[in-house]
Amino acid sequence: MPARKTLDQFELGKILGTGTVGTVYQAHEREKDREVAVKILLPEVSQNQNIVSRFEREMLILAKLSHPNIIRYYGGGRGESDDRAGASLFYAMELVEGGSLKQVLVDSPKLPWQQAVRYGIKICSALQHAHNHGIVHRDLKPGNLYLTYDGELKLGDFGIALDTGETGITATGMIVGTYLYMAPEQIQGDTDRIGSQTDIYALGCILYQMLAGHPPFQGATFAQIFDQHLNSEHTPLAEIDPSLPPSLCEIVDACLAKDSYNRPVNARQVQGVLSELNINWDKSDETYLAELSRLRRAFDAGVVLDGQAGLPEVSWQKLVALFGAVAAACVAIWLFAGK
Repeated sequence: MPARKTLDQFELGKILGTGTVGTVYQAHEREKDREVAVKILLPEVSQNQNIVSRFEREMLILAKLSHPNIIRYYGGGRGESDDRAGASLFYAMELVEGGSLKQVLVDSPKLPWQQAVRYGIKICSALQHAHNHGIVHRDLKPGNLYLTYDGELKLGDFGIALDTGETGITATGMIVGTYLYMAPEQIQGDTDRIGSQTDIYALGCILYQMLAGHPPFQGATFAQIFDQHLNSEHTPLAEIDPSLPPSLCEIVDACLAKDSYNRPVNARQVQGVLSELNINWDKSDETYLAELSRLRRAFDAGVVLDGQAGLPEVSWQKLVALFGAVAAACVAIWLFAGK
């Protein structure tokens, strides 16, 4: 595991992004003389022991993983010397110069199948490595897949990942994923069934989106999307684009099986099918150059929303609160009407 670090080892630069629990800065690590990204837990949530434990667990999970398609962890600690961080936890990680698959799919919703296959192989390789170490990502989506300007892909954001070899934090009240990419067992909160197959379903959703130009299920609200994940069949890719290789359509359809037992055995099986279709373009080939041009155009346009239309992530805690509020309103209306 990387050595424990202090925040004064880093010169913080511009903010790369801010989430619900942390802010990510571009930074320079003085001792190593390298550019990195530093994620700092927000001061306003630093007193929440559950959030702190999750952040610490994310650090432990990243420390277990070492793979070219997973963002590398460089160690962390507690910020004591920077007034922007106070005493919040932080960790340093590999800086990816580029953007995310989310941005690419906004600029070009439907990718050439050859490019989708290239990205899919890298995603599968990252997932298999994580699964081999007992780690289930649980929030695989385009926004967590980072791309360099050269088309190298890195899986990141293990904030709600499940370490099957550890116990401690329960799923109660935790953010459990993102609407468009959640497997049925995730939506149902079936903790006994959530595992590597849950990531395979999300992988199928992402492959489908790259090939069809939209996710397999869409809707104006989380309830509509949840219902489709649970009860509706997606339109087969072969019907959307008959020019796609049959084996590619079949493996994506298999990833999207409602029952986790009917999905591919593991990410390696999916990678095997994709590898048979993979075309290693020469770096002077016009198809490869077109891919790099697409990446530059998407990343230089800045950060934009994807096809979720701004739908937020969901936690069971939020859902319970929402349903409780609706129930209370109904009771109030009934009492008022009875007067």
